[in-house]
Amino acid sequence: MTVEIRDKRFADVVGAAVEFETLCSGFLFTEGPLWQPQERYLLFSDIPGDHLRRWSAKEGVTTFRRPSNKSNGLTWDRQGRLLACEHATSRVTRTEADGRITVLASHYGDKELNSPNDIVVRSDGAIYFTDPIYGRVEYYGVKRDPVLTFRGVYRVADGKLTLLADDFAQPNGLCFSADEKRLFVNDTERGHIRVFDVRTDGTLAAGRVWAETTGEGEGAPDGMKIDSAGNVYCCGPGGIHVFDPAGACLGVIRTPEGVANFAFGDDDYRSLFITASTSLYRIRVKTPGRPQWPAS
Repeated sequence: MTVEIRDKRFADVVGAAVEFETLCSGFLFTEGPLWQPQERYLLFSDIPGDHLRRWSAKEGVTTFRRPSNKSNGLTWDRQGRLLACEHATSRVTRTEADGRITVLASHYGDKELNSPNDIVVRSDGAIYFTDPIYGRVEYYGVKRDPVLTFRGVYRVADGKLTLLADDFAQPNGLCFSADEKRLFVNDTERGHIRVFDVRTDGTLAAGRVWAETTGEGEGAPDGMKIDSAGNVYCCGPGGIHVFDPAGACLGVIRTPEGVANFAFGDDDYRSLFITASTSLYRIRVKTPGRPQWPAS
């Protein structure tokens, strides 16, 4: 069984069934998939392997960066530059056009961040990221005690770091609604997705639980994305849970391995690239996803 259908609308969003294509395997723990549409390649992290890899249909798997400071979540900024969350250094970095690395965030006040995990960029260029402690755990990062007493959600804009929320157990995946008036942030430890209203100044308000990921199988909220119809995809027990724009769960894509993240890609954005433990998979869905690449 590749899908668990909880609502008949699932077939129109994902399909009545899916076929998993294994693109490559043999990794330690895959994460952070990110599609580059102009050159048609996918970046993805192997966190314990300290290796940022690139996959394309033409060249297969190659090295993009090694070491990678155990990078996790990846995205593009408004100029198409790579942003990365680094577990080993507790930093958010930007790769410049000439390959130089610019540090965008590393400390809150005089205290080192926990370990930036996942990241998104708003159309105004503001960067939002989560900061749980997973990168301070052996294997997934560098073992060390946290300095901060909380696990936060942050915004970087105009060179300033702003703490937006500090009441999460373990904040992880995040994505904006299509109109960017709401920000979804999931909490791995609590097993739910929260939604916030985005104020005109970019800060957050009225945080509330929007949906829970329930079901059988290993997994918890982790990577999260939105499709072109406003449906929210989120990792959870057994695979990838798909919610309609109102928060009703339509069903679950049941993955062959425990899944940490995924990204829409290929020319029509109907391919879902899935980083699941040791492997990178691809499936095809009915409703296209929303690009992370900046709109022209």
